Amino acid sequence: MGTVMVMMGLLVIFVSLCSALLRWNQMRYTKNGLPPGTMGWPIFGETTEFLKQGPNFMRNQRLRYGSFFKSHLLGCPTLISMDSEVNRYILKNESKGLVPGYPQSMLDILGTCNMAAVHGSSHRLMRGSLLSLISSTMMRDHILPKVDHFMRSYLGQWNELEDIDIQDKTKHMAFLSSLTQIAENLRKPFVEEFKTAFFKLVVGTLSVPIDLPGTNYRCGIQARKNVDRLLRELMQERRDSGETFTDMLGYLMKKEDNRYSLTDEEIRDQVVTILYSGYETVSTTSMMALKYLHDHPKALQELRTEHLAIRERKRPDEPLGLEDVKSMKFTRAVIFETSRLATIVNGVLRKTTRDLEINGYLIPKGWRIYVYTREINYDANLYEDPLIFNPWRWMVSFVSWSHKTHALCLEVEQGFVLVRN
Repeated sequence: MGTVMVMMGLLVIFVSLCSALLRWNQMRYTKNGLPPGTMGWPIFGETTEFLKQGPNFMRNQRLRYGSFFKSHLLGCPTLISMDSEVNRYILKNESKGLVPGYPQSMLDILGTCNMAAVHGSSHRLMRGSLLSLISSTMMRDHILPKVDHFMRSYLGQWNELEDIDIQDKTKHMAFLSSLTQIAENLRKPFVEEFKTAFFKLVVGTLSVPIDLPGTNYRCGIQARKNVDRLLRELMQERRDSGETFTDMLGYLMKKEDNRYSLTDEEIRDQVVTILYSGYETVSTTSMMALKYLHDHPKALQELRTEHLAIRERKRPDEPLGLEDVKSMKFTRAVIFETSRLATIVNGVLRKTTRDLEINGYLIPKGWRIYVYTREINYDANLYEDPLIFNPWRWMVSFVSWSHKTHALCLEVEQGFVLVRN
């Protein structure tokens, strides 16, 4: 009996302490001028619910607080905007007190020189360097032939498998394809060690930045150190060899006739940025495209017809060219529709550089603003039968201005996907 009473007493104390912590954390961010919302636990905030529930978390919060509410995500106090007019205002006024505001864990792990972390001249340098790697000449002479060769080899291995885990295979395909663009002819032990470190790095970028043993953040930081070590070794090996390399790393390391000369640290951060930015989007888009095409045989048949028509014009071993890709209108429509229906990217993050008034609220300096754009993909005013997979909606000759704008956003995103792949 005494033991039961002690246990009940401890339980009451624990519940009271938890309640007090939640109330204290809520009061910390209860200021005049802030929108409604909950802040969750100290330090952790509502990160667990956000990552586990995903869109359901957003819908539940919107039902409680409206389309503009506060939360605490990934270690940062965050304003979440699900209002299309507010989102448009934020994205059109990025230079007026707003900068890219990715989570601290992501900035720490991706490096201080990645494009999300730098501004001004440093951002122009890193951006110019990246764009030089995906010019039309690079696409035609290097990227597309390598993609073609890699995909023939990779998909050819599937013939030997009885069962294919599409999620696992598309994840590895996205990584290995991007790594092949970065550096060719890598030894298998190097690739396996790099892959292990990179996958841990990815997990660490979406974590609460608490540097304690066993946390995803600590594992991500350690993984980034391992990636840096491997890249240092590879770069030194190439310098010692005296050879000329025509892959992306070769161009980044090139000193002569290089308009965007980078330091070794900037090169490593650029490599990690390229790999990271395409990994999740390409793998998920590929997996969902396969699912949608499997479920819609008519779309699959039209896609096959388009590709076979291109193949008939080419020799069996002739790779796809830039003009071939440009002619794939239905393929592009399938990519757009997959990106819309699966919503690979839910939104973007911005950070306030000063106290800022938005939507009638005063947002403190240093807060993140999550511009949540997922719901626009299912807006019946923009898309007829928005929950139906219909690639033909992108084939019409005339679309509304807002539809065109969304198509352009998807095309930009998929342009990067094509490069990453």
